[in-house]
Amino acid sequence: MANGEAVEGPSELAREAVESPSELARDIEETRERLAGTIDELIYRAHPRTIVGRQVAHVKSFFVDPATGEPRTENILKVAGGVVGTIALLALIRKVTR
Repeated sequence: MANGEAVEGPSELAREAVESPSELARDIEETRERLAGTIDELIYRAHPRTIVGRQVAHVKSFFVDPATGEPRTENILKVAGGVVGTIALLALIRKVTR
């Protein structure tokens, strides 16, 4: 005021923050609906059947290309070689210990 400045009223943010009770009630209801949807989504994601389905899809995608549906032979051969090697090692250990 000393330099001839006018005293301003509430800032724009303060004016926007002042809402009518019906607007507040609508905002609260919208927030409740969003939270309910979020909670439902979290419950769905955390459900054991959903988790198992995701893991099965992940394992399948390791052995089968999701885009083409063709088997990924390099991954299949790696796993088959690991299984055969493990069985051979266990058989060798069993033979040596007897």
